[in-house]
Amino acid sequence: MTTRTSTPPQSGTGLLWRAHLMATQGLIDIVQRELQQHVNMLLIHFEILERLIAVPDHSLRMSELADSAQSSRSRLSHAISRLEEIGYVERRECPIDRRGSFAVLTEAGEHAYQAARPHVERSLAHHLYDVLDETEQQQLLGLYAKILSHLAGTDVLATACTRGILDSASEEAGPSHS
Repeated sequence: MTTRTSTPPQSGTGLLWRAHLMATQGLIDIVQRELQQHVNMLLIHFEILERLIAVPDHSLRMSELADSAQSSRSRLSHAISRLEEIGYVERRECPIDRRGSFAVLTEAGEHAYQAARPHVERSLAHHLYDVLDETEQQQLLGLYAKILSHLAGTDVLATACTRGILDSASEEAGPSHS
């Protein structure tokens, strides 16, 4: 009987891992560079604005925002402070828990997001979506959904973020045929 091992392909060289890291970091770097070039915005700031614009009242608890952005609370707090300085968000105290606070999208932040979004979409289209055909995109989404599902069970990823990606992947795949 053959036993399956966890050794990566290519005799343990970690080729898959390195390719994943290089592709992911390469995409992040080029989207970041193009976003800064066109609208002078950091990608983390765009991600924060995108999360805030996605919720009905454009407001999230800082802890929720840190979890969904997969960012440390310290890094998020620094980014929110910068977004406050330029008028894109406001910080508001939580009326129930004085230790907690909310990040709230301002009108200027909404305008900045709307100005940046087409540049991010074009960059992603050019460097990701147009590189893969529709079948390959669905396969990649399915593979990431499988990995994220596994990681969600290990508490490595924030449940809200993982759930959102897994729900999107399920919707894209259509009805289950279990």
